[in-house]
Amino acid sequence: MLTIYGVYRSRASRVYWMAEELGLPFTSVPVLQARRLENPLAADAPLNTLSPEFTAINPLGLIPSIKDGGIVMHESLAITLYLARKDGGELAGQTVEEDGLITMWTLWAANEVEPHTVRMVQTYDNGKENTEEGQATIAVSCRSLKKPLAMLDAHLATSDYLVGGRFTVADLNLAEVMRYAQSEQYLFDTHPHIAAWIKRCQSRPAYLAMQAARSQEPV
Repeated sequence: MLTIYGVYRSRASRVYWMAEELGLPFTSVPVLQARRLENPLAADAPLNTLSPEFTAINPLGLIPSIKDGGIVMHESLAITLYLARKDGGELAGQTVEEDGLITMWTLWAANEVEPHTVRMVQTYDNGKENTEEGQATIAVSCRSLKKPLAMLDAHLATSDYLVGGRFTVADLNLAEVMRYAQSEQYLFDTHPHIAAWIKRCQSRPAYLAMQAARSQEPV
């Protein structure tokens, strides 16, 4: 049985989406981010990223983590790649070449896109989107995404998905990274192939199931 440690309102969303895509039975162990709690080490504090019970699983105190049989893993994108290779069928690479491209796009998402999109979502999470500081942060992030989004839009002009002409774990990983930028609608209006692609990804039943569960969690 797969055990997922985390909450849906975190990078664990990628892992929950992947488990839904694969139809994997799993146990969810909610682990809150310690920053959301006034005193995360209080005796009555809910399980969180500073709780000794969780740091025994992940000493870095970051979510998500998983247990799958005898293996413990951290890092959300590594976890989704692992689940794809283990159980993924067509969501995984079918050849060495596809596997390489899936890894490439996943690392590209982490290195070229997420550093900028996560700053956007953090600006909104901190309620600073309408402040001068927040608007400057969002503007810099959008400028930094200019070349990556132009590259992605050009690629998606020739294919509905990133690899192999079908939805794979690469699409899931990148779509979750791009979701952080969806507050800035003009980025998608000016990149129509990305807009169509993310709509396809987010129309999948597994994504909708993940989001339904996420909507039940407190903000």
